Amino acid sequence: MYLRVTIQWRYKQLTEKGIAMELTQEEKLRYSRQIIIPEIGETGQKKIKEARIFVAGIGGLGSISSYYLTAAGVGHLKIIDKDKVDCSNLNRQIIHWSNNLGEWKSDSGVAKLRSLNPNCSIEAIHTEITEENCVDLIGDCSVIVDAMDNMKTRRILNAASIKNGIPYVYGGVHQLDGIASTFIPGETPCLECVFPGDRPDSATPPGILGPVPGVIACIQAIEAIKIITGMDGLLTGRLLFFCGFDMTFREFKISRDPQCRVCGGKDYQ
Repeated sequence: MYLRVTIQWRYKQLTEKGIAMELTQEEKLRYSRQIIIPEIGETGQKKIKEARIFVAGIGGLGSISSYYLTAAGVGHLKIIDKDKVDCSNLNRQIIHWSNNLGEWKSDSGVAKLRSLNPNCSIEAIHTEITEENCVDLIGDCSVIVDAMDNMKTRRILNAASIKNGIPYVYGGVHQLDGIASTFIPGETPCLECVFPGDRPDSATPPGILGPVPGVIACIQAIEAIKIITGMDGLLTGRLLFFCGFDMTFREFKISRDPQCRVCGGKDYQ
């Protein structure tokens, strides 16, 4: 309830201030297959147009989630990535092509996204997300989409989500497996509740079959759009596990840890 009230309140503020923009005829045509969904409609599409989403990373997960969020008409995407395109990325990071080798991923990605949908404002920054700059980088974005490949940065994003009181859409992949969940500060478990501790990331890059991050990133994009439009059925309090080896989805219930060192005792309602 807290999340839906917050989204509706913010959209009401934008509308009353005259900030909320009407859809153009071109946008109504472009997004027509979304607008006819009863849970979205023109009102939901306007919310998507007003949305500001923070995408942390534009690799295997981020190249897919940012593509679909842009295609859906998200008004502003802020994408952060510190790396350059490497040949070993190309089996799964499909927003980057062979002629982009050696370019900053943020530059390579933003060029494709702006070409895909010129109605969207795409801001891309090539820098590392740290404890010192994370909150400033997120700025006034209202949703965090985690497309990182390491727990250290994910914990930084989780802490920023708690501090800013904004939803955090989590995703991770390994070989043919993937997991996803949505964390809402003050309402659901946070990342630290589910994965406590400071176990270091492996020094060896994990094996990843290219389509697997595509599956998880699509789920993340759907979750972000549902958050923005206020739709029910989010992956809150649930950890969704995809196994590509036997093509199954499994769901695990997760709950808040009252002793969590990050979110324990914090209530935003």
